[in-house]
Amino acid sequence: MTTSTYSLTWDLDVFFQGGSNSREFQTFLGEIKETLKSFDQQVRDWQPETVLNDPSNFVSILESLQNSNQKLGQAGAFVSCLQAQNTEDTKANELRGSVATLRAQLSTILTNFDDKLTNINDQDWNQLLKVDGINELEFILNERRQKAKEKLSKDQEALINALSVDGYHGWGEMYDSLVSKVKIPFAENGVEKELSVGQAHNKFSNPNREVRKDVFRKWEEAWDDKADLFAATLNHLAGFRLSIYEQRGWDKVLKEPLSYNRMKKETLDTMWQVISDYKQPFVEYLNRKAKMLGVEKLSWYDLDAPVGDVNSHFSFDEGAEFIIKHFGEFGDTLASFTEKAFEDSWIEAEDRAGKRPGGFCTGFPLSSQSRIFMTYSGTPSNVSTLAHELGHAFHSYALRDVHPLKRGYAMNVAETASTFAEMIVADASVKNAKDEKEKLTLLEDKVQRSVALLMNIHARFLFETRFYAERKNGVVSKQRLNELMVEAQKEAYGNGLEEYHPLFWASKLHFFITGVPFYNFPYTFGYLFSLGIYAQALKEGKGYEEKYMALLRDTGSMNVEELAFKHLNVDLTQRDFWEAGVKLCVKDVEEFLEMTK
Repeated sequence: MTTSTYSLTWDLDVFFQGGSNSREFQTFLGEIKETLKSFDQQVRDWQPETVLNDPSNFVSILESLQNSNQKLGQAGAFVSCLQAQNTEDTKANELRGSVATLRAQLSTILTNFDDKLTNINDQDWNQLLKVDGINELEFILNERRQKAKEKLSKDQEALINALSVDGYHGWGEMYDSLVSKVKIPFAENGVEKELSVGQAHNKFSNPNREVRKDVFRKWEEAWDDKADLFAATLNHLAGFRLSIYEQRGWDKVLKEPLSYNRMKKETLDTMWQVISDYKQPFVEYLNRKAKMLGVEKLSWYDLDAPVGDVNSHFSFDEGAEFIIKHFGEFGDTLASFTEKAFEDSWIEAEDRAGKRPGGFCTGFPLSSQSRIFMTYSGTPSNVSTLAHELGHAFHSYALRDVHPLKRGYAMNVAETASTFAEMIVADASVKNAKDEKEKLTLLEDKVQRSVALLMNIHARFLFETRFYAERKNGVVSKQRLNELMVEAQKEAYGNGLEEYHPLFWASKLHFFITGVPFYNFPYTFGYLFSLGIYAQALKEGKGYEEKYMALLRDTGSMNVEELAFKHLNVDLTQRDFWEAGVKLCVKDVEEFLEMTK
């Protein structure tokens, strides 16, 4: 394409004009304060013992909860976008602190509300759940009441919420501040420049091994330079979490993440065991790729390296049209939604310095819109990331007519929609390749994704599990964190690499996110779960889109085992489902090995 159709930068002014200096946003923060003040009084005045005499008070409280959640969601999304687009925006960092304080206030109000829920006797509770306007929220309310019973007293939980602003969440903010200062020096065409971590990470897809190796050396040096601070931050985050778990009497570190993801430990254990049992074909792929790149074994910086000499560069417009076209082969609703996202500038993709690393999708609940963030440099991997984040946005779109309190889906099913969208594009691109060379390049990109989700994510899970086990006994040093990371990577990659990434724990944001504990296994769950959905979609063709959207609409109000049984008629605690998904990934590996004999 000669002219640019779609903007590489997003439109945030549609929400609040003026960025971090927006007066509109300051006014909105004031509105939230008043909303929370009113909500707090409502909860204080509510007498749970009289709930059956006048259920309308309870309905009104639920409406206030909905209103508070949506307003804070709008504010949080706006600030996260401001911070991501410019890590030097100090005003945005201040606004994040303001939003964090408001979130803590809401948490304290909800602690009081939850405490009152537990004071309703079971007989009255069951009667209450039959009342019109309340009955459709049965799952959400039962879940909320049960979790409240497992926590400390309301005063203790309120104190935790207050302390977490400058404690727990403060350390999360510290990580973001540290990352914004990380720069990676890089020489290009004789000119020395400093890359942001997002820009530097894209260099690991460079076809020149010397470039990748050089960037990796400087990458490691940059993270090591602040590793003591990153280690202190990670230890404080884990220590805060473990202290709360101990006070609540939770002896298993996975209790919170499993509860958050609405899944059984049996399901998680079965998934990882099946993956471990099928590692060998992926190790063979790593060995074959090493041979193709002319080395005995791959190093960490070779994992994303392209194979073959096909020029797989997509301009942003080309990437957009590619995604829209292939989404259209699955369903018209997904395609038209995606086209609107591009046309209305929902995406921040510009490759420039000063942006935070990685990619994400965030929702603006009051506006029924999403915003997608990434750094786009034209690689097949970038196109996949873009499709992935658009999948997240479509998930929110599918839930637009569902009760707002039933839209709170967990990360494992959130990653289902994103990886499903990514898979549509990856699979279609392989099938529609112009020739064998292009097919091999695209197939390898697809296999890379399986390696990332079945090996890289497994390493993260192994590392985090072992780190928390050691953290219970005291602070874990930087050196020990490096050791734990390499041990986990060796196990997860079947000793298939020559050189590993000991400082991965420092460079990966997910270890430092305070809102979601153990933000690793949801990706792998979502990947394999979406493979099951994708297999069904291939059988039924375009007509499957409505069934898919029906599944998405249930993601905020069901346990994942119930969701899978209702929509796919499978038992997630058994090996069969997971084996079927992993075997589809192995099939891609086998095709790659056959093509490169």
